[in-house]
Amino acid sequence: MRAEIVVLAGDGIGPEVTQSAVTVLRAIAESHAHQFVFHEHLIGGAAIDAEGAPLSETTLAACQRADAVLLGAVGGPKWSDPRAKVRPEQGLLALRKGMGLYANLRPVVPHPVALGASPIKSHLLAGVDMIVVRELTGGIYFGDKTRTADAASDLCTYTVTEIERVIRRACKLAQKRRGHVVSVDKANVLETSRLWREVASRIAAEEFPEIKLEHQLVDSMAMHLISKPREYDVIVTENMFGDILTDEAAMLAGSLGLLPSASLGEGTVGLYEPIHGSAPDIAGRGIANPYAAMLSAAMLLRHSLRLENEARVIERAVSDALYAGELPADLSDGKPALGTRDITANIVERIANCCCSQVAELRD
Repeated sequence: MRAEIVVLAGDGIGPEVTQSAVTVLRAIAESHAHQFVFHEHLIGGAAIDAEGAPLSETTLAACQRADAVLLGAVGGPKWSDPRAKVRPEQGLLALRKGMGLYANLRPVVPHPVALGASPIKSHLLAGVDMIVVRELTGGIYFGDKTRTADAASDLCTYTVTEIERVIRRACKLAQKRRGHVVSVDKANVLETSRLWREVASRIAAEEFPEIKLEHQLVDSMAMHLISKPREYDVIVTENMFGDILTDEAAMLAGSLGLLPSASLGEGTVGLYEPIHGSAPDIAGRGIANPYAAMLSAAMLLRHSLRLENEARVIERAVSDALYAGELPADLSDGKPALGTRDITANIVERIANCCCSQVAELRD
């Protein structure tokens, strides 16, 4: 297979972790006879400094033409003034909108090695396996905004079509999992949430009768997500609620450095990024945790390139590395930690060994 992949390293540790992910993808290409062509472009603060905008038209066009996009992280203290008219995060929002990426998928499967790093009690985390589907291009983040000396407003708007498509995406995921979808809203207060609940109920009943659909208010969901996370399979919600709940769910995994994400639209082109931020305090020190970026690359293989086996090779390599104690600083708990480059080299070696083992099995 030949695939064109745009790489948007971004800011802070973004260039370091995306380089690790690209290295891993190159190893997959070499071991499985694929050709991946990488095209680097700027986004976020780096793009503001070089091009005057967080996402240029040239970069957006390149992403729209690509088979997939791999992103690092955006933002940092240099561009953090909330009063600034141009901010790094605007590039990310424009990219999602411009590519039509309406569904953000964030799997949360705590690794046994990392359970002790979570502030949540370990017995609550064993067996957790969920995926949060966040609507990504509607709601309050994209609504009309006003600001005067005395007041400000942000309009939250959703259409039936926007809700239908993300509910369908969640239900289709549940069909391949445990068949349970929890739709999260604030229907006791918000009119947009009442519409959300009505549409979710209709789509599930008419198109996915085998799926168990449950409704939860966002405030109670925030509590249940911590107190009984094993009960959840697929969680679907609107943009702002999803932003908040996915960061909360990240605490279940013990480290933001272990959680990947995929942003998808109607076609196969997607945007793949670790959920952690740019971590400017450790940028350039060679200690960033690259595992989430690698796992995002695995999601890229699975969802955009339809290379399921290759995706599993990366996921298995990461899991085996964690079991072997190949831990970055954020998971080492004061013990000797491996740097970004060493972790990457070890994963590449595991991928090569896995490929050799598969060939040997076929010969036998």
